Amino acid sequence: MASSSYSNSPCAACKFLRRKCMADCIFAPYFPPEEPQKFANVHKIFGASNVSKLLNEVPPHQREDAVNSLAYEAEARMKDPVYGCVGAISVLQRQVMRLQRELDATNADLIRYACNEMPPAAATSGQYGRRSGHGSGGGSYNQNSSGFYYPSQWNSNNGDNESSGGGSM
Repeated sequence: MASSSYSNSPCAACKFLRRKCMADCIFAPYFPPEEPQKFANVHKIFGASNVSKLLNEVPPHQREDAVNSLAYEAEARMKDPVYGCVGAISVLQRQVMRLQRELDATNADLIRYACNEMPPAAATSGQYGRRSGHGSGGGSYNQNSSGFYYPSQWNSNNGDNESSGGGSM
C-alpha cells in the first residue's frame, strides 16, 4: 500500500516547480520526493531547463552519476559560491601535502632513532638540539622525560610545557 502512495506523489522537481509529474518525467528517477533540497540546490545553481537538457543528452546508464555530480557541485556552490567543489578539493590536497611532509619527518626521526643516531637528552648543540627545543631553531619538537620526541602541537592547548612534567603519549 505504501508503494502506491509513493507512485502517486510527484518527484521533488515537479513538486518544486509546481507542475504535474508525468509518467515520463525526466527528473522522477533521480529526484525522489524525500529529497526536495537536492533538487532545490541543483535548480538554484544550474536551472531546471539546463538540467533537463543535460539529462536528455546523457545516456540513460550515466544519468544517475550525472545527477549525483550536479547535486554535489550545487551543494558545494551553495557553501562556497566562488570555488565550489574545487575549493574543497584544494583544501584536501593541501592537507594531504602537509600530512605527507609530517609523515616524512616522522619517518626520518624513526630511522635516526633505529640507527642510534638520536642525541642523548643532555645534548644542546647540533641539529637534534635545535629540534628538541634547546637551541635557537624555533623548538618545533619537544622531548619528554622518557626520551621520546614529539611535535609541539601535541602539547596541551593551554601552552604548558609537558616536557618537564613527563606528559603522556
